[in-house]
Amino acid sequence: MFDDKKISQVKDHLKRKHETIAVAESVTSGLLQAALGSAEMATDFYQGGLTAYNIGQKCRHLHVDPIEALKCNCVSKKMAGGMALGICQTFTSDWGIGITGYATPVPESGDDLYAFMAIAYKGEVVLEQKLSGKKTDDALQVQLGYVDDILNALLQSLEK
Repeated sequence: MFDDKKISQVKDHLKRKHETIAVAESVTSGLLQAALGSAEMATDFYQGGLTAYNIGQKCRHLHVDPIEALKCNCVSKKMAGGMALGICQTFTSDWGIGITGYATPVPESGDDLYAFMAIAYKGEVVLEQKLSGKKTDDALQVQLGYVDDILNALLQSLEK
């Protein structure tokens, strides 16, 4: 289901630097947490994660701006960045990932499939990106595509 090679590379980078990561998810519903948690010796680098599906939970647990969240249905680069920063604080991690978006067509997205992801490092957002969802009726395939895109972006960020 997940790209074990990429996950192992993430693990190796983080362990080599003695750094940790945590994840705040919405659209991927815990799949990114499952991917990172599937690594051998995940407890050496993976702090954990949180799946927050609605605005109230994102504001309460990740401390995103509620006014901004309401304006964009909690789906924007700024929201993903806030989620990434919030999860770093909540889990005391060096790295944080935030992902929010749409895996199925809904009126709020204009029936398009897309997500915003952000990566934070040591209290600063270092990457914000819009991801395009795979055109399919299978939401799981869209979610898994987002996970793969995030792992690619994370590896690039770790290598800098």
